[in-house]
Amino acid sequence: MQKQLIECVPNISEGRDAKKIQEIAHVVETVAGVKLLDIDPGAATNRTVITFVGEPEPVIEAAFLLIKKASELIDMRGHSGEHPRFGATDVCPLVPIANISLEETAQYAHRLGERVGKELGIPGYFYEAAAKEPKRKNLSNCREGEYEGLSTKLADPNWKPDFGPAEFNANVAKTGATAIASRDFLIAYNVNLNSTSTRRANAIAFDIRERGRVKREGNPITGKKVLDENGEPVLIPGKLKAVKGIGWYIEEYGIAQISYNLTNVSITPMHIAFDETCKAADRRGLRVTGSELVGLVPLKAMLDAADFYLTKQSRSLGISESEKIKIAVKSLGLDDLKPFDPKTRIIEYMLEEDASKKLVDLTVSGFAEETAAESMAPGGGSISAYVGTLGVALGTMVANLSAHKAGWDDKWEFYSKWAEKGQAYKDKLLFLVDEDTNSFNKIMDAFRLPKDNPQEVAARKAAIEAATQYATEIPFQVMETARNSMEVMQAMLKDGLQSSLSDSAVGILCAKTAVLGAYFNVRINAKDLKDREFADNILARAEAIYQEALAIENETIALVNEKM
Repeated sequence: MQKQLIECVPNISEGRDAKKIQEIAHVVETVAGVKLLDIDPGAATNRTVITFVGEPEPVIEAAFLLIKKASELIDMRGHSGEHPRFGATDVCPLVPIANISLEETAQYAHRLGERVGKELGIPGYFYEAAAKEPKRKNLSNCREGEYEGLSTKLADPNWKPDFGPAEFNANVAKTGATAIASRDFLIAYNVNLNSTSTRRANAIAFDIRERGRVKREGNPITGKKVLDENGEPVLIPGKLKAVKGIGWYIEEYGIAQISYNLTNVSITPMHIAFDETCKAADRRGLRVTGSELVGLVPLKAMLDAADFYLTKQSRSLGISESEKIKIAVKSLGLDDLKPFDPKTRIIEYMLEEDASKKLVDLTVSGFAEETAAESMAPGGGSISAYVGTLGVALGTMVANLSAHKAGWDDKWEFYSKWAEKGQAYKDKLLFLVDEDTNSFNKIMDAFRLPKDNPQEVAARKAAIEAATQYATEIPFQVMETARNSMEVMQAMLKDGLQSSLSDSAVGILCAKTAVLGAYFNVRINAKDLKDREFADNILARAEAIYQEALAIENETIALVNEKM
């Protein structure tokens, strides 16, 4: 069964006392299986966003310990800050990350809330997907009145808490209330203005956010509110769906910001919120100087932003992931207020295993030294995959150069699509560099299994057969991917920059070498397989790919000789 992962993003009402913040945040690391990803304090908001991840049971245990520690160290009776809040742990959302649904995550939110209420005596509300009734889905409804209005709210039968005491006792006066949720991944995102005016920042927020602004008679700012038949204010919707926003002034930076919550980035991604804010600011005589992420961001959000701005510039999208991240950071101005380090701000990068264990993260000379060392891996299979990587990288280079050639602007999308295909082949082959070595190690592990009785002997034989099959499939994937990648170089030989003809041709030669090298590995591993039906099938398919690669190599040499 695949591992379930959820993220927890508690916001605590302390952003100035570093000792308290660290003590509260690091309590989650006392729970085995929980990884603390980020601590993001804000002095002006007097609020810190903490992010950690793990399997559900450890995460809710860590969340409980964090809420408990915050209730001990934070006294809401003396709290002030720019951000709306009503408790020491103001909100504690749980976010499904892998192999778990929003509904399942809501069940864990309910378990956490019940424990917080019973064991800590802290009242609170379930919101978003964990809400017990429709009006409580929206966090702003649950938190309306903030800490100062909490005594009145708890006494209102319509706002009886979902967990904890329905009274403003001495303990609650200190801890305030907590809102616990199950929700989709939310991006907390602030856009910076060249202004100090909260009123003007709010005006832009009202232009953009889904809720919009209250409709008024006459003057849109001071006029009488227009009410509907139920006596509720009529709203003029804003530009973007799934966006919440307010304006505020941040003293530590000396600027006004629009603070957004992007509640569904598949509806309104980060780059659209930024772009529309730039337009709204310009209409009001203001300028956006950059933006700021609070907490972590999914990799896809950054790559989508890069693609958006590359497309606006009529530039190829088939560039490396690292280059796309740089473009996203600069296009959104994420380094406007402080440096932006992708390794600590992008959630997938934070969850990566130690890069030093991967061959593809070695330097070129380091890879060569590792190959030359007194060990059997990396061997011919990994080297074949890497040679194939170099081949398609050359083809991708020619596609990107062609997309950028003066006078070919009308064809940039054609070349961009080929460059994107090249990047996909390159990424698959890079994965196979390490996976070929991993597959060899699986065979070694199988041979080390005990064989002291008939059951162990049978299990060992089965493990060796399974590992050998896998070690045959991996070089076959190298063959298949390298052969398919030749289409990029073939397209560039025909339609790409003719001054780079030799580069495309060398790419073909590298791809053919990868096919041939991997073919040898398929054959040497297949000969030891007991399942001859599997072995004969994969050998026949490998032979066909090998012959195709030889034919393409011969065609390429003939073409290059003709053109040169």
